[in-house]
Amino acid sequence: MSTDTQEQSVRQAYGEIAEAYEAFFPSLHRYEGRVERFLGEAVVSGCRVLDVGCGPGHLTRGLDPTVQVVGLDLSPEMIALARRGRPAGEYRVHSYHDPLPKELGHFDVALAVGCLDFCDDLTRTLRHISESLKPGGRLLFTVLERRPGLEGHEDARQQVQTADTEVTLYFTSFEETARALEAAKLLPRAYTHAPGWVQLTGQRTMHFGWWDVERR
Repeated sequence: MSTDTQEQSVRQAYGEIAEAYEAFFPSLHRYEGRVERFLGEAVVSGCRVLDVGCGPGHLTRGLDPTVQVVGLDLSPEMIALARRGRPAGEYRVHSYHDPLPKELGHFDVALAVGCLDFCDDLTRTLRHISESLKPGGRLLFTVLERRPGLEGHEDARQQVQTADTEVTLYFTSFEETARALEAAKLLPRAYTHAPGWVQLTGQRTMHFGWWDVERR
């Protein structure tokens, strides 16, 4: 599946579930507070936060009003919900496979949580995010991690059927992610392998590699 076709499928899938997303997928609960703890440590008054794959903006909606939030997502429906939830934020339809618009400037903190599952070129995408960070800027991101012996995580890719379309999930090994970080000039601060989300069709918990990294 080409990148353009994949993005069209992801855009359609998330557009269809946008209004129900927060009710059925309570991310902060599912992520065991990892995002909250990271933001509580990394975000300070007046800083700039980039939320890649922001969805309805639920991860950054409650940040202090002095924090400038910029959210990017493929789905116009998700962007509309994010704007409704935090009117002071700036939200754009954008693909993380493309460089960030230069007019957005640079950021102190970034998130890319639960969205890189559909990324077919992790090195390129991490480079784009890294280039948007100030030196010393922090990023918390997740990848579906390929692990032999872990059900549903053995292969490099997996086709998933949604209501009206099919999308490809990409699974990256620890070593591949580490190489992508090096190429993107990002230094690991912390890593853990932990639950991400539940694949409803198979009632299987999908696991993430959770990476807390810093721009060199």
